[in-house]
Amino acid sequence: QVQLVESGGGLVQTGGSLRLSCTASGNIARVNNWRWYRQVPGKEREWVASITHADSTNYLDSVKGRFTISRDGAKNTVYLQMDSLKPEDTAVYYCHAALALVRDWREYVHWGQGTQVTVSS
Repeated sequence: QVQLVESGGGLVQTGGSLRLSCTASGNIARVNNWRWYRQVPGKEREWVASITHADSTNYLDSVKGRFTISRDGAKNTVYLQMDSLKPEDTAVYYCHAALALVRDWREYVHWGQGTQVTVSS
């Protein structure tokens, strides 16, 4: 069974930095695509950044230049380095993986449990 476990959230002041991590475990052949989303109460979940197995990256416009997504393929782990944080970045952050399993190489989608990021003004 595949599991995604996140870590790294917390409370930080405006302008500070945090680094989120998300590790996938299970009989994984390859993670094809990693994404980070975020959600605040009363709003829809919002895509933030993504990275493919070929290291192609994309970002939400409001985080470009401040957030960096990266991955370690050998560890099935994705990171989100968040710098110059703003109060509007406050949300629960979720990792999302589209991955292929060893048993059949079909693609399956999994979500992490979420980690709270709070940026104080």
